[in-house]
Amino acid sequence: MILTGLLLYSRSMISMLFLGRLGELSLAGGSLALGFANITGYSILSGLAMGMEPICGQAFGAQKHHLLGLTLQRAVLLLLLTSLPITFLWLNMKSILLFCGQDLEIASKAQLYLIYSVPDLLAQSFLHPLRIYLRAQSITLPLTFCATISILLHIPINYYLVTHLNLGIKGVALSGVWTNFNLVASLILYIIFSGVHKKTWGGFSLECFREWKSLLDLAIPSCVSVCLEWWWYEIMILLCGLLINPRATIASMGILIQTTSLIYIFPSSLSFSVSTRVGNELGANRPGKAKTAAVVGLCSSFFLGFTALSFAITVRKIWATMFTDDEEIVALTAMVLPIIGLCELGNCPQTTGCGVLRGTARPRIGANINLGCFYLVGTPVAVWLAFWAGFDFQGLWLGLLAAQGSCALTMLVVLGRTDWEGEARRAQKLTGDLARHHDDVEDQEEDDMIKNKDLGTNKDNNNAEIKEDCSHSFGGGGDQLDRQYSIV
Repeated sequence: MILTGLLLYSRSMISMLFLGRLGELSLAGGSLALGFANITGYSILSGLAMGMEPICGQAFGAQKHHLLGLTLQRAVLLLLLTSLPITFLWLNMKSILLFCGQDLEIASKAQLYLIYSVPDLLAQSFLHPLRIYLRAQSITLPLTFCATISILLHIPINYYLVTHLNLGIKGVALSGVWTNFNLVASLILYIIFSGVHKKTWGGFSLECFREWKSLLDLAIPSCVSVCLEWWWYEIMILLCGLLINPRATIASMGILIQTTSLIYIFPSSLSFSVSTRVGNELGANRPGKAKTAAVVGLCSSFFLGFTALSFAITVRKIWATMFTDDEEIVALTAMVLPIIGLCELGNCPQTTGCGVLRGTARPRIGANINLGCFYLVGTPVAVWLAFWAGFDFQGLWLGLLAAQGSCALTMLVVLGRTDWEGEARRAQKLTGDLARHHDDVEDQEEDDMIKNKDLGTNKDNNNAEIKEDCSHSFGGGGDQLDRQYSIV
């Protein structure tokens, strides 16, 4: 799962490298566009898709496989519907950025990037649910294989569109879209030809248009939790536009966010694994094993945090040179990287803890924690340090450090007070209610088929009686009536 995350991350890393070679303005515009896309699009779709994670994980553990296919259909529909207003927002991005005080040239480049990224919303609407659908069944190697193929194609696609066709920033955006569609297509082909769908997929069902309450009850808090964290990072990019040198700080912020995304792969992969394992065990009514999985995951997260700190300190002076030759951007990035390493000491346990909460179908708690820590602690600290205390760019990241530390501490307190027996009972109720509704719908459809069959039989009998009566009364006229009833 970590390898899959690294492969998918390399897609955005390659895009940033091509943006950097196009110049400082393109790098700043692309970074701003990605930030806006994360705030208004990708974070929302990713968060909503995570609502299916506890349902699929617990349903698979409870051996109620039909719920996975049904939940997959509902999630795809939900994401497609959500993409419509996001598309309208992206097409009007420039005026929004200018209203927020961004530089005109940077906003124009960012607008261009996002216009050509709109089709990516369609790809993401299928990609997120498909990944969770497979992950809930502990199917990870095919994900890695499909990601490898798509990323191997991503480099020549970028070269062809950006360099050969000279499309510039438009080519970088289109190459990302193309690569995601390649990944979606390869996953669908795997699911079809491997037979994975046989136990979980009963074909497209009209039932996917009904009973959305369970999915929405989990999807909306999951979305809020993810968005609150993602949005904080992207709000920092907007604040960078208000600092002394916006081009350099926005470009550096883009590089640093890509760096945090790289480091985030490790705790997020651990989080996905823990969420799946906890959900499976609770669905199978094994609360003791679910608790053990949570404890092992949290212990591993602390090790990941210290590893991330060591990495950030080691590469701080050379990391930015992979993206740009601008000395000011390189210096800003080197100054902040050690702070990012310290942030990961809190981020790794916090991210893993969110996975435990998703596995126990409690995303609402994670949303409340992120709201309090990032916006009531982190944001005031960041704004005060950056604009009033004189720390400038560095102050924004010190605000993140305050947010991550308080977030991790709160998460550990919540998880330490978890009633695992009670969570197992909740899991049985969640999957049981969904399964009963599915069975009720199937029974109703079967009853309707029987009634229709009985009505058809009665109609045939009535036709036969009429024909017989007419034959006795009018001789061959019965054949004429028979043809008339056949037409009816």
